[in-house]
Amino acid sequence: MKKLLIILAILALIFPAATLFAQPQECINYCGGNQDKEIRSVSGYLCTCNCDDYCDNADEENVQHPPDLACICNPLAATEFGEIRDNIVNFIFTVAVVLAPLMIIIAGFLFVTAGGNLEQINRAKAIMIWTAVGFLIILLSRGIMGVIEKLLGAR
Repeated sequence: MKKLLIILAILALIFPAATLFAQPQECINYCGGNQDKEIRSVSGYLCTCNCDDYCDNADEENVQHPPDLACICNPLAATEFGEIRDNIVNFIFTVAVVLAPLMIIIAGFLFVTAGGNLEQINRAKAIMIWTAVGFLIILLSRGIMGVIEKLLGAR
């Protein structure tokens, strides 16, 4: 019984991958091994013959990967260092906006449940102070980056 379940689980993992990478015959016929052909809609599919066209349109519906090519698209969606830096700062800012209120709530919970325990009260104070300091640094990081860019004449 265990062997049957394992086989079914493996098939369940393989089958969606096989259907995901199945290339419609219409796109294979359209490209015909020629990677210079433009992107084109064929029988309801958006056929791409090269990786650049595929990566530029990968988020659209019914886009088909080029036949006989394995395309790895840029996951960062950035082509310059400044864009990568901005993406990282925006990600850290988003995480901080979520975590800072959560840490304040945790510190408040420690205050409420301290029951006169000075060690727990001091711990709650430290959490609140360092959360505020960290959040302030993250808030100022965008402004500091803007000032540095202005001073250096970037962008």
